[in-house]
Amino acid sequence: MKPLVLVALMAPASAGAFTLDLPVDCVVPGQCFIQNYQDRDPGPGAADYTCAPLSYDGHSGTDFALPTTAAMQKGVAVLAAAPGVVAGVRDGMEDLAQNSPDAPDVRGRECGNGLVIDHEGGWQTQYCHMAKGSLRVRSGQSVAAGTPLGLIGLSGQTEFPHLHLAVRRNGVEIDPFDPDGEAACGPGPVAPLWSAPLAYAPGGLIGAGFAADVPSWPAVRAGLPQAGLTRTAPALVLWVHYFGNRQGDDLHLTITGPDGVVIEETLVLDRTQAQAFRAIGKRLRAPQWAAGRYEGTAVLKRAGATIGTLTVSMEMD
Repeated sequence: MKPLVLVALMAPASAGAFTLDLPVDCVVPGQCFIQNYQDRDPGPGAADYTCAPLSYDGHSGTDFALPTTAAMQKGVAVLAAAPGVVAGVRDGMEDLAQNSPDAPDVRGRECGNGLVIDHEGGWQTQYCHMAKGSLRVRSGQSVAAGTPLGLIGLSGQTEFPHLHLAVRRNGVEIDPFDPDGEAACGPGPVAPLWSAPLAYAPGGLIGAGFAADVPSWPAVRAGLPQAGLTRTAPALVLWVHYFGNRQGDDLHLTITGPDGVVIEETLVLDRTQAQAFRAIGKRLRAPQWAAGRYEGTAVLKRAGATIGTLTVSMEMD
Protein backbone atom coordinates (compact mmCIF):
# COMPACT_ATOMS: atom_id res chain seq x y z
CA MET A 1 0.00 0.00 0.00
CA LYS A 2 1.37 3.39 -0.95
CA PRO A 3 1.74 6.15 1.68
CA LEU A 4 -0.84 8.89 1.77
CA VAL A 5 0.04 11.34 -0.99
CA LEU A 6 -0.95 14.98 -0.83
CA VAL A 7 -2.40 15.93 -4.20
CA ALA A 8 -3.38 19.51 -4.99
CA LEU A 9 -7.00 20.19 -5.90
CA MET A 10 -7.44 20.48 -9.64
CA ALA A 11 -10.53 21.14 -11.73
CA PRO A 12 -13.87 20.43 -10.01
CA ALA A 13 -15.15 16.89 -10.49
CA SER A 14 -18.90 16.40 -10.45
CA ALA A 15 -19.97 13.76 -7.91
CA GLY A 16 -22.52 12.17 -10.24
CA ALA A 17 -24.15 9.16 -8.56
CA PHE A 18 -21.21 8.45 -6.22
CA THR A 19 -22.07 8.81 -2.51
CA LEU A 20 -20.37 8.06 0.78
CA ASP A 21 -21.80 6.51 3.92
CA LEU A 22 -20.34 7.41 7.31
CA PRO A 23 -16.98 5.57 7.53
CA VAL A 24 -17.04 5.11 11.31
CA ASP A 25 -19.39 3.18 13.60
CA CYS A 26 -20.08 6.04 15.99
CA VAL A 27 -22.41 9.02 16.26
CA VAL A 28 -21.05 12.22 14.66
CA PRO A 29 -21.05 14.59 16.45
CA GLY A 30 -21.24 12.96 19.86
CA GLN A 31 -19.26 9.76 20.22
CA CYS A 32 -16.94 10.99 17.43
CA PHE A 33 -16.33 14.41 15.90
CA ILE A 34 -14.61 15.88 12.85
CA GLN A 35 -11.31 17.34 14.02
CA ASN A 36 -9.99 18.45 10.63
CA TYR A 37 -11.49 19.02 7.20
CA GLN A 38 -9.63 19.09 3.89
CA ASP A 39 -7.38 22.13 3.45
CA ARG A 40 -8.84 24.32 0.70
CA ASP A 41 -6.29 27.14 0.96
CA PRO A 42 -3.91 26.90 -2.03
CA GLY A 43 -1.21 28.87 -0.19
CA PRO A 44 0.81 28.21 2.96
CA GLY A 45 -2.17 28.79 5.27
CA ALA A 46 -5.07 26.44 6.00
CA ALA A 47 -8.83 26.75 5.65
CA ASP A 48 -11.68 24.27 5.47
CA TYR A 49 -14.49 24.51 2.90
CA THR A 50 -16.28 27.16 4.98
CA CYS A 51 -13.08 29.27 5.11
CA ALA A 52 -12.71 28.48 8.82
CA PRO A 53 -9.35 27.24 10.19
CA LEU A 54 -10.47 23.71 11.11
CA SER A 55 -7.71 22.14 9.03
CA TYR A 56 -3.94 22.43 8.59
CA ASP A 57 -1.68 23.18 5.66
CA GLY A 58 -1.82 20.41 3.05
CA HIS A 59 -4.37 18.27 4.88
CA SER A 60 -5.86 16.00 2.23
CA GLY A 61 -8.88 14.41 3.89
CA THR A 62 -11.41 14.37 6.71
CA ASP A 63 -10.41 13.34 10.25
CA PHE A 64 -13.08 11.50 12.26
CA ALA A 65 -11.68 11.71 15.80
CA LEU A 66 -12.40 9.85 19.02
CA PRO A 67 -12.54 11.90 22.23
CA THR A 68 -9.88 9.90 24.11
CA THR A 69 -7.54 6.96 23.80
CA ALA A 70 -9.81 5.15 26.28
CA ALA A 71 -12.58 5.36 23.67
CA MET A 72 -10.18 3.93 21.09
CA GLN A 73 -9.32 1.01 23.35
CA LYS A 74 -12.99 0.04 23.56
CA GLY A 75 -12.94 -0.47 19.80
CA VAL A 76 -14.70 1.68 17.21
CA ALA A 77 -15.15 0.13 13.77
CA VAL A 78 -14.04 1.67 10.50
CA LEU A 79 -16.62 1.00 7.76
CA ALA A 80 -16.40 0.99 3.98
CA ALA A 81 -17.90 4.28 2.85
CA ALA A 82 -18.98 2.89 -0.54
CA PRO A 83 -18.99 -0.46 -2.40
CA GLY A 84 -15.81 -1.39 -4.19
CA VAL A 85 -12.72 -3.58 -4.32
CA VAL A 86 -9.85 -3.40 -1.83
CA ALA A 87 -6.78 -2.25 -3.77
CA GLY A 88 -4.18 -2.43 -1.00
CA VAL A 89 -3.79 -3.07 2.73
CA ARG A 90 -1.12 -2.33 5.33
CA ASP A 91 -1.08 -3.56 8.95
CA GLY A 92 1.51 -4.16 11.68
CA MET A 93 2.43 -0.58 12.64
CA GLU A 94 2.29 0.31 16.33
CA ASP A 95 -0.43 2.53 17.81
CA LEU A 96 1.87 5.22 19.19
CA ALA A 97 1.23 8.95 19.02
CA GLN A 98 3.97 10.87 17.23
CA ASN A 99 4.37 13.21 20.21
CA SER A 100 5.29 10.31 22.52
CA PRO A 101 8.99 9.84 23.38
CA ASP A 102 9.18 6.34 21.85
CA ALA A 103 7.31 7.17 18.64
CA PRO A 104 8.60 5.27 15.59
CA ASP A 105 9.90 6.81 12.38
CA VAL A 106 6.92 6.72 9.99
CA ARG A 107 8.44 8.51 6.99
CA GLY A 108 6.94 6.99 3.85
CA ARG A 109 4.24 5.31 5.96
CA GLU A 110 2.43 8.38 7.30
CA CYS A 111 -0.98 6.78 6.70
CA GLY A 112 -0.15 4.08 9.25
CA ASN A 113 -2.23 0.93 9.12
CA GLY A 114 -4.93 1.29 6.51
CA LEU A 115 -6.25 0.44 3.08
CA VAL A 116 -7.43 1.76 -0.25
CA ILE A 117 -10.72 0.88 -1.95
CA ASP A 118 -11.34 1.37 -5.67
CA HIS A 119 -14.88 2.32 -6.69
CA GLU A 120 -16.60 2.66 -10.05
CA GLY A 121 -16.18 5.84 -12.07
CA GLY A 122 -12.56 6.45 -11.10
CA TRP A 123 -13.37 7.07 -7.42
CA GLN A 124 -11.10 5.87 -4.63
CA THR A 125 -11.18 6.08 -0.83
CA GLN A 126 -8.27 5.68 1.57
CA TYR A 127 -8.54 4.87 5.29
CA CYS A 128 -5.60 5.76 7.56
CA HIS A 129 -4.36 5.44 11.18
CA MET A 130 -6.18 2.19 11.91
CA ALA A 131 -5.39 0.00 14.93
CA LYS A 132 -2.62 -2.56 14.67
CA GLY A 133 -3.92 -6.05 13.96
CA SER A 134 -7.49 -4.88 13.41
CA LEU A 135 -7.77 -4.96 9.60
CA ARG A 136 -10.39 -7.48 8.47
CA VAL A 137 -10.13 -7.30 4.68
CA ARG A 138 -7.54 -8.32 2.08
CA SER A 139 -6.42 -6.99 -1.28
CA GLY A 140 -8.78 -7.97 -4.08
CA GLN A 141 -11.75 -8.43 -1.76
CA SER A 142 -15.11 -6.92 -2.80
CA VAL A 143 -16.83 -4.93 -0.04
CA ALA A 144 -20.27 -3.37 0.33
CA ALA A 145 -20.92 0.01 1.88
CA GLY A 146 -20.87 -0.48 5.64
CA THR A 147 -18.54 -3.51 5.59
CA PRO A 148 -16.34 -3.47 8.74
CA LEU A 149 -12.74 -2.86 7.69
CA GLY A 150 -11.03 -2.69 11.09
CA LEU A 151 -10.80 -0.31 14.05
CA ILE A 152 -9.86 3.33 14.56
CA GLY A 153 -6.30 3.49 15.86
CA LEU A 154 -3.26 5.66 16.49
CA SER A 155 -0.78 4.43 13.89
CA GLY A 156 1.25 6.51 11.47
CA GLN A 157 1.65 10.28 11.50
CA THR A 158 -0.91 11.25 14.13
CA GLU A 159 -1.12 12.51 17.70
CA PHE A 160 -4.72 11.52 18.47
CA PRO A 161 -6.92 8.49 17.68
CA HIS A 162 -8.86 9.05 14.48
CA LEU A 163 -9.71 7.84 11.01
CA HIS A 164 -8.34 9.93 8.17
CA LEU A 165 -10.58 9.44 5.13
CA ALA A 166 -9.19 10.62 1.81
CA VAL A 167 -11.37 10.70 -1.32
CA ARG A 168 -9.96 10.84 -4.84
CA ARG A 169 -11.33 10.76 -8.38
CA ASN A 170 -8.92 9.89 -11.16
CA GLY A 171 -6.06 10.68 -8.77
CA VAL A 172 -7.37 14.12 -7.76
CA GLU A 173 -8.12 14.81 -4.08
CA ILE A 174 -11.82 15.62 -3.62
CA ASP A 175 -13.43 17.30 -0.61
CA PRO A 176 -16.53 15.18 0.19
CA PHE A 177 -18.21 18.24 1.71
CA ASP A 178 -17.78 20.23 -1.51
CA PRO A 179 -16.91 17.91 -4.41
CA ASP A 180 -17.66 20.48 -7.11
CA GLY A 181 -15.70 23.31 -5.45
CA GLU A 182 -18.74 25.56 -5.12
CA ALA A 183 -18.63 26.46 -1.42
CA ALA A 184 -18.06 30.17 -0.84
CA CYS A 185 -17.38 30.69 2.87
CA GLY A 186 -21.06 30.48 3.78
CA PRO A 187 -23.48 27.65 4.50
CA GLY A 188 -22.60 24.16 3.35
CA PRO A 189 -22.48 23.26 -0.34
CA VAL A 190 -25.57 22.16 -2.24
CA ALA A 191 -24.42 18.63 -3.06
CA PRO A 192 -21.90 16.98 -0.72
CA LEU A 193 -20.99 13.34 -1.30
CA TRP A 194 -22.50 12.11 1.98
CA SER A 195 -25.54 9.86 1.58
CA ALA A 196 -26.99 11.28 4.81
CA PRO A 197 -26.60 14.86 6.10
CA LEU A 198 -23.39 15.45 8.03
CA ALA A 199 -23.55 18.90 9.58
CA TYR A 200 -20.49 21.12 9.81
CA ALA A 201 -19.25 21.68 13.38
CA PRO A 202 -16.87 24.66 13.75
CA GLY A 203 -15.57 23.36 17.10
CA GLY A 204 -17.11 22.15 20.32
CA LEU A 205 -16.82 20.42 23.67
CA ILE A 206 -15.40 16.91 23.88
CA GLY A 207 -15.69 16.02 27.55
CA ALA A 208 -15.81 17.33 31.10
CA GLY A 209 -15.62 16.08 34.65
CA PHE A 210 -14.94 16.77 38.30
CA ALA A 211 -11.60 16.22 40.03
CA ALA A 212 -9.87 17.02 43.32
CA ASP A 213 -7.12 18.94 41.48
CA VAL A 214 -6.36 20.17 37.97
CA PRO A 215 -5.59 17.11 35.81
CA SER A 216 -2.68 16.87 33.40
CA TRP A 217 -3.19 17.28 29.66
CA PRO A 218 -2.07 13.68 28.93
CA ALA A 219 -4.59 12.42 31.49
CA VAL A 220 -7.40 14.38 29.85
CA ARG A 221 -6.53 13.07 26.39
CA ALA A 222 -6.25 9.52 27.72
CA GLY A 223 -9.74 9.68 29.23
CA LEU A 224 -10.24 10.48 32.90
CA PRO A 225 -12.63 8.19 34.79
CA GLN A 226 -15.80 9.94 35.97
CA ALA A 227 -15.24 9.15 39.65
CA GLY A 228 -17.12 10.91 42.42
CA LEU A 229 -15.43 13.02 45.10
CA THR A 230 -15.67 12.73 48.86
CA ARG A 231 -16.89 15.61 51.01
CA THR A 232 -13.34 16.06 52.31
CA ALA A 233 -11.74 16.46 48.88
CA PRO A 234 -9.09 19.23 49.10
CA ALA A 235 -10.61 21.06 46.12
CA LEU A 236 -13.56 20.94 43.76
CA VAL A 237 -12.38 21.27 40.14
CA LEU A 238 -14.33 21.25 36.89
CA TRP A 239 -12.22 20.46 33.79
CA VAL A 240 -13.41 20.78 30.18
CA HIS A 241 -11.86 19.32 27.03
CA TYR A 242 -12.66 21.10 23.74
CA PHE A 243 -11.64 21.22 20.07
CA GLY A 244 -11.50 23.71 17.23
CA ASN A 245 -11.39 26.78 19.46
CA ARG A 246 -10.36 30.12 18.03
CA GLN A 247 -8.64 33.07 19.62
CA GLY A 248 -11.27 35.21 21.34
CA ASP A 249 -13.77 32.42 22.03
CA ASP A 250 -15.50 32.57 25.43
CA LEU A 251 -15.62 29.48 27.65
CA HIS A 252 -18.13 29.95 30.46
CA LEU A 253 -17.73 27.43 33.33
CA THR A 254 -19.96 27.03 36.38
CA ILE A 255 -20.00 24.68 39.35
CA THR A 256 -23.32 24.62 41.21
CA GLY A 257 -23.84 22.75 44.47
CA PRO A 258 -26.75 22.09 46.80
CA ASP A 259 -26.32 25.59 48.31
CA GLY A 260 -26.06 27.39 44.94
CA VAL A 261 -23.18 28.54 42.75
CA VAL A 262 -19.79 27.38 44.08
CA ILE A 263 -17.71 29.11 41.40
CA GLU A 264 -18.42 30.69 38.02
CA GLU A 265 -15.95 32.07 35.52
CA THR A 266 -15.75 33.12 31.88
CA LEU A 267 -12.40 32.38 30.26
CA VAL A 268 -11.41 34.22 27.08
CA LEU A 269 -9.35 31.75 25.02
CA ASP A 270 -6.15 33.45 23.92
CA ARG A 271 -5.22 31.36 20.87
CA THR A 272 -6.56 29.10 18.13
CA GLN A 273 -5.92 25.41 18.88
CA ALA A 274 -6.87 21.99 17.53
CA GLN A 275 -7.59 20.70 21.04
CA ALA A 276 -7.08 21.99 24.57
CA PHE A 277 -8.58 21.94 28.06
CA ARG A 278 -9.25 24.43 30.83
CA ALA A 279 -10.37 24.11 34.43
CA ILE A 280 -11.80 26.14 37.28
CA GLY A 281 -12.02 25.18 40.94
CA LYS A 282 -12.27 26.13 44.57
CA ARG A 283 -10.33 24.90 47.58
CA LEU A 284 -12.09 23.41 50.58
CA ARG A 285 -12.42 26.03 53.34
CA ALA A 286 -15.02 24.46 55.62
CA PRO A 287 -14.54 21.06 57.29
CA GLN A 288 -16.55 19.43 54.48
CA TRP A 289 -18.34 20.18 51.25
CA ALA A 290 -22.11 20.27 51.55
CA ALA A 291 -23.80 16.94 50.88
CA GLY A 292 -25.90 16.67 47.74
CA ARG A 293 -25.79 17.06 43.98
CA TYR A 294 -23.08 19.07 42.20
CA GLU A 295 -23.41 20.12 38.58
CA GLY A 296 -20.78 21.45 36.22
CA THR A 297 -21.74 23.31 33.06
CA ALA A 298 -19.62 24.51 30.16
CA VAL A 299 -20.69 26.81 27.34
CA LEU A 300 -18.37 27.61 24.43
CA LYS A 301 -19.26 30.79 22.53
CA ARG A 302 -17.88 32.44 19.42
CA ALA A 303 -18.81 36.03 18.63
CA GLY A 304 -21.75 35.68 21.01
CA ALA A 305 -23.11 32.50 19.40
CA THR A 306 -23.07 29.21 21.33
CA ILE A 307 -21.17 26.43 19.54
CA GLY A 308 -21.08 23.90 22.36
CA THR A 309 -22.67 23.08 25.72
CA LEU A 310 -21.96 20.27 28.15
CA THR A 311 -23.20 19.36 31.64
CA VAL A 312 -21.82 16.85 34.12
CA SER A 313 -23.02 16.00 37.62
CA MET A 314 -22.15 13.97 40.69
CA GLU A 315 -23.47 13.26 44.19
CA MET A 316 -21.54 13.92 47.39
CA ASP A 317 -22.94 11.86 50.27
